[in-house]
Amino acid sequence: MTPSSDMDQQRFNAASRIARIGVSKIVQIGSRAAAMKRDGAPVIVLGAGEPDFDTPDNIKIAAKAAIDRGETKYTPLDGTAALKQAIADKFGNQNGVTYAIDEITVATGAKQILFNAFMASLNPGDEVIIPTPYWTSYSDIVEICGGIPVLVECDGSDGFLLKPQQLEAAITAKTRWLLLNSPSNPTGAAYRAEDYRPLLDVLLAHPHVWLMVDDMYEHIVYDGFRFVTPAAMEPRLKPRILTVNGVSKAYAMTGWRIGYAGGPKSLIKAMAVIQSQATSCPSSISQAAALEALSGPQDGLEVRRKSFEERRDLVVAALNRIEGISCRTPEGAFYTFADCKGLIGKTTPDGTLLLKDSDFTDHLLETAHVAVVPGSAFGLSPYFRISYATARSELEEALRRIAECCSKLT
Repeated sequence: MTPSSDMDQQRFNAASRIARIGVSKIVQIGSRAAAMKRDGAPVIVLGAGEPDFDTPDNIKIAAKAAIDRGETKYTPLDGTAALKQAIADKFGNQNGVTYAIDEITVATGAKQILFNAFMASLNPGDEVIIPTPYWTSYSDIVEICGGIPVLVECDGSDGFLLKPQQLEAAITAKTRWLLLNSPSNPTGAAYRAEDYRPLLDVLLAHPHVWLMVDDMYEHIVYDGFRFVTPAAMEPRLKPRILTVNGVSKAYAMTGWRIGYAGGPKSLIKAMAVIQSQATSCPSSISQAAALEALSGPQDGLEVRRKSFEERRDLVVAALNRIEGISCRTPEGAFYTFADCKGLIGKTTPDGTLLLKDSDFTDHLLETAHVAVVPGSAFGLSPYFRISYATARSELEEALRRIAECCSKLT
């Protein structure tokens, strides 16, 4: 055997299930920006979906106390009884939804909740309806689990919200799930009760379709927006709704990796089977921290929400002053999703023609040293996403650079 043929036999072949899936554009941009910063460039990164606040002290103290008590062993597979009870209380008190302990699951982040649910429920070829723009992991997880993402475009003229006629048209005999995210990553758009109602009516007419709702940003809403979750609105649908949430965004606990969900007992039990062969239980210390987050003082939620609202107003106003950019005011989360079609077709000072939104965001990073994410990464162009979960001083400087960069386009 020749050396080259020996190497051919040893070459790694990736599984077909990930053939069309790569590292997310958000991660790629973050890595590129980090490399530029290491080389001395003054890059401001507005791409990360992570609060800039530290985890509150009471939560950190609770975690340390758990360590001191020796709570460093395995816990029950999908969450301690104490944490599940706190989650049940949270659902009841804050959302008006009753879940029993065996209708609740806890995992290593909300992403694992999604993975467990799809892995437990999708057969090859089953379809999942996902409104776009969407958080990129949604479609990738569906594909890894053998499903087919059915992407339904929802543009800014409709507030980036799915309409009932679009949902009706997308449903087929193979549809297994509708996945909704409110408030949304990347747009910050959110569904009011009157927006949800006609969608729930469509689902009532199609009993084979289940609903998964990602409520991760529920506590980050603005202008008196009243958050509501579908399981509280329509009891007839509750037996086929999975309500997903976590502590990452509201409590600034991204690194603690705790997500949770409430849903029908049969689904929760099937999800536990998947988790038992993947990670087993989440971190015992992170669960103790999450318990304190949900059951301890909640006044910090409003402090952080107000700070995000002030930054939102700053970013939206500054973007709308830039010729060629239009930005709607988001109802929640900590993202703006600005329309940049007025910049497409323009030319940079070095003669480069901007043909798509990623051309603009690449130019912005290289010349203005501001990292944002193109709308194409989320399934809708030409837009770009800014995460304003960063210091106000950095936002102001980044917005100044963006405006200056755009002013030089011809």
